[in-house]
Amino acid sequence: MLRLPKFRYLQPDSIGAAIRMMADNGPDAMFVAGGTDLYPNMKRRQQTPKVVIGLAQINDLRTTKGQPKDGLVLGANLTLSEVTGDSRIRHAYPAVARAAELISTPLLRNMGSIGGNLLLDTRCNYYDQNYEWRKAIHFCMKKDGDICWVAPSSPRCWAVQSSDCAPVMVAIGAKVKLVSSSGERMIPAAELYNDDGIRHLNKRPDELLTEIHLPAVNGWRATYWKLRRRGSFDFPVLGVAVSLKLSKDKTVEDSKIILGGVGSYPIEAATAEKIIAGKKLTEEIIREAAQAAYQPAKPLDNTDFAMTWRKEMARYYVAGTLRELAKL
Repeated sequence: MLRLPKFRYLQPDSIGAAIRMMADNGPDAMFVAGGTDLYPNMKRRQQTPKVVIGLAQINDLRTTKGQPKDGLVLGANLTLSEVTGDSRIRHAYPAVARAAELISTPLLRNMGSIGGNLLLDTRCNYYDQNYEWRKAIHFCMKKDGDICWVAPSSPRCWAVQSSDCAPVMVAIGAKVKLVSSSGERMIPAAELYNDDGIRHLNKRPDELLTEIHLPAVNGWRATYWKLRRRGSFDFPVLGVAVSLKLSKDKTVEDSKIILGGVGSYPIEAATAEKIIAGKKLTEEIIREAAQAAYQPAKPLDNTDFAMTWRKEMARYYVAGTLRELAKL
C-alpha cells in the first residue's frame, strides 16, 4: 500500500485566505482541489509539499456566472460532474462538457475539478511509478534524476500533457484568471502551457487558478475526440479538439485544430488551419488538412500504445472531427 507522506493541512474559507496561507508558507506549500492528481503523486513521492492548502470550502470557486451569449465564467473548483451536468454548458459549449465527461470515472469526476484538470501534471511511463521503482532505474530528470529515459540523449523532459480539457479550452479561445499575493492576471488558455515536460505550466506555484472564462458563443462550433485503450478511466493518448466558425454558405471563416496527448503541451496544427481557411469542407479538403495535422504530432514511447500508431491516428481523428462539425 502506498501511503501519503506527513503534511500539514490548511483549509481556508476564501480566496484571500488561501492566497495569504500560500504567501506565509512559500515553496513548501501546494494548493489542492479534488486531490485526484496531487495525492497519488504524493504517494509516489513525485510531489512532497509540507503544507497542503485545501480549496474545498471556498464557495467563490464553485460558481458559474454569465450567459452563453456573453460568455460564461466557471469557478475553477467546479467538479467535472458539475460541469457536465450544467445545461448551459452542454447546450452552448458541448465540447467542454464532452471533454469533462470523458475524464476517468464517475467517482473521480465527482471529486476532480475543472481547474485541476487544466493544471494536470504531465505524465510518462518512467515517471508515474512508485519511488522504489524510479530509484531502481536511477530516477529521471523530471524528479530526482538528470536523464530522460524516453530520450536519453535529450537535454529536456518529454513527459506528456494528458489533460482532456486543456486542448478544448485552447481551441475555443478560453482565458484563465490567476491570483497571487502579487496581484492577478488573465491569460489565454494557450499561454498557460509550455513545451516542457517539467516546466509545463506558465504559472508560478504561488498563483491560484480561480476562474475559467469561456468566450461568447458567436457562430463557433467545437468538438473533442479522445483516444484511449478502455472506454473509461484512462488518460488520453491522443485528444483532438477542433473549433470552427462557418459562414452561411459553410465556408470556413476561422478555425483552431489542437492536438493533446502527443506532446508536452497542446499542439496547434497551424498548417491544417491554413488549408481549410476560406474553403468549404469537402472530403478532399478534409483529407489534406488531416494530413497536415498529422505532421506536428510528436508522440514518443512514454505512454500507452505504439507511438507510430498514435501519430497515425491523429490523421483519422482530425478528419473525423472536421466531418462532424461540417455535418458530412
